[in-house]
Formats: sequence, C-alpha cells, structure tokens
Amino acid sequence: MRILIWHVHGSWTTAFVQGPHTYVVPVTPDRGPDGLGRARTFDWPDSVVEVPPERLRDADIDAVVLQRPHELALVDRRLGRRPPLVYLEHNAPHGDVPDTRHPAADIPGATLVHVTHFNRLMWDAGNTPTTVIEHGIVDPGHLWTGELDRAAVVVNDPVRRGRTTGTDLLPEFSRAAPLDVFGMGTDGLADRIGVPSDRCRSHELVQSELHAQMGRRRVYVHPVRWTSLGLSLLEAMHLGMPVVALATTEVTEAVPAGAGVVSNRVDVLKDAIRDFVADPLHARMVGEGARAAALARYGLTRFLDDWERLLKEVTR
Repeated sequence: MRILIWHVHGSWTTAFVQGPHTYVVPVTPDRGPDGLGRARTFDWPDSVVEVPPERLRDADIDAVVLQRPHELALVDRRLGRRPPLVYLEHNAPHGDVPDTRHPAADIPGATLVHVTHFNRLMWDAGNTPTTVIEHGIVDPGHLWTGELDRAAVVVNDPVRRGRTTGTDLLPEFSRAAPLDVFGMGTDGLADRIGVPSDRCRSHELVQSELHAQMGRRRVYVHPVRWTSLGLSLLEAMHLGMPVVALATTEVTEAVPAGAGVVSNRVDVLKDAIRDFVADPLHARMVGEGARAAALARYGLTRFLDDWERLLKEVTR
C-alpha cells in the first residue's frame, strides 16, 4: 500500500516506516510543520518518499494516517477525496479530563488508534471506532554500561513544559544523584531550576548519539507527570537501564516488577536512585529485567503486525 502520513513524531514514525509499505511524506521548500519531509536525524528506509503537497492528488494513496486535527482539511484540499482514514493519537488528553472530546469523534468513517490503553480510557471518542496499538521500538541494542554514577533524564523543552514533564522535581532528584538531562531546549537548565551545574548537566545530542550516551549512565529517571507514554522510557529499558519513574498514566503497565521502581512518592524514588547509583551490580540485574520486559511488550515485530492487521481491515 501507499500510506500518506505527515512527519510529526520522528521517534514513533521511525518504527512505523519499518513496515512493508510505501510511506508518502509531504515536503515543502521551507520544511515547515506540514512539510517536514524525511527525517534527518533518524534512520528511515528508502520506502519513505517525499512528495510536494501539490502532487499528492496524483500519488495514488491507499490510506491516510492522521495525527493532528487540521490534517483532514489538508487531505480534502490536496487529494480531493478521502481514502480510508486512521487517526493516530499520540497524547493523553489535556483540558477537561476525563471529559475531553477527541477531534476524531467528528470524522465519519475514521478509526481512532491510541498508543496506550490509558489514553483510550481517558479520551471521549463518542461513537468513533477505537483501538490500541502500543508502541514499538527499533531495538538500539543492550548498550548499558553504567560506567558513570549519574542518572539520565530525557525531556524536550523542560522549562516551558514545567510541571507536565516534572521539571520541578529535578532539584529533588539531583540530591539523590547528579543528573544528565538530554533533550532540546535544555541549555542552561541548571541555572533556571536553581541546581548547581555539577548536579544537573544539559546535553542536546542528535538521535544517533543519544542512546550510547544514555547507556553510560547508571540509571534512567522518568519524572514526567502527564504524558502518553514517553518513548525515551521504553528506549532506556531497551538499552538495559534500570528505570525510576512516576506511577502516572501508562507507566505502571510499561514497567513491571523487576524492571525498576515506580512510585508517586518522591522519597521512594530518591531512595531508588541512590540505591542504583551505589550498586552497579544491582543496577545491571534490574536493567536486564527492564530490557527483557520492553522487548516482550514493545518489540518492533508485534508493533508492525498490529498495524498490518489494522491497515488491511480499514482498506478492505
């Protein structure tokens, strides 16, 4: 099939385009939000092809994966018809939770796909058919060495996103272990949250360097209060890192016993960080459990099989 999808979420799309289809990605000269084209920092196969929006009408599209409310208008304008539609929702609802109405609730003939069961539970989709296809990860390999007695955190724009990403919790966690915070918009984070620079270092790395650098840290800390399910958490587990995370949204499903410590008590999380940093052997053993759990539930093969079944069903 030829699947039309806008480049919105690079990490998720990297897994999706490993399937057997041709993936048509709109591209504009300015590579703006509606025309990013192929990813430049992720490894995408040749089956991902760039097509200018004005040529989409001739692109012979078999199905469309929508990810933002305004994309339906782009389909109508650029294709002049509506192929089978799948609306992929990456996020947990914001606003009047749990009464937040999903944009796909008003799209006739669309199928709504959530990436977590928590999201499906919390969004109001009306009568729109819904399903869950959990994340799949392109396995980066068991890269954990834990050679640095520091904790890794991955978050983009931590200051702007504030309490949503648990940025206010970082000073507390930095008392348990020095932090290395990876992500866009992290420059100068230590000064902005009032933490000594040696206890909170910022790193903005390209994707090809990120996993190896994460794996050098002893433990992964996931301070996010409200998100769908951070792919960085699942990637850390794939790397063989023990994880310490808030027990919010889908985390309690993703991190089983033996893969890390999950709690909403900050004191429990701080103690867990200290324990992992102080005991590399313990960190290694728990990290191996985290990797096994992530491969079993969030492996790429299961993810692609789930999408294949859905695409065949909606285009039948």
